[in-house]
Amino acid sequence: MSDNLPKGRPSTIGGMIYLAVLAIAMLGLVLVATYSWRTGVSVLGGGLLLAALGRVALSDFESGMLRVRGKIFDVVALSGLGALMIVLAIVIPNQPGQ
Repeated sequence: MSDNLPKGRPSTIGGMIYLAVLAIAMLGLVLVATYSWRTGVSVLGGGLLLAALGRVALSDFESGMLRVRGKIFDVVALSGLGALMIVLAIVIPNQPGQ
């Protein structure tokens, strides 16, 4: 890692992907609170799938903050939760009065 980097900038590609996923998660939460919970939950799930894709594509060093455990665990957990959130947003029926 270089000491020449400006403060506040991630030092790895994974760190930049992590910040993108964080922004997507914030957008998803805003959508849940203000627009449609289905859309917001689907956006959150998409963010997790993006994180899983980044974890698969990057080496352990480049993963930055996307790396929590081993690569296999991280990818299975992120992709599984992301897919589950999207599927649940699709299949949960509307409640009366919506």
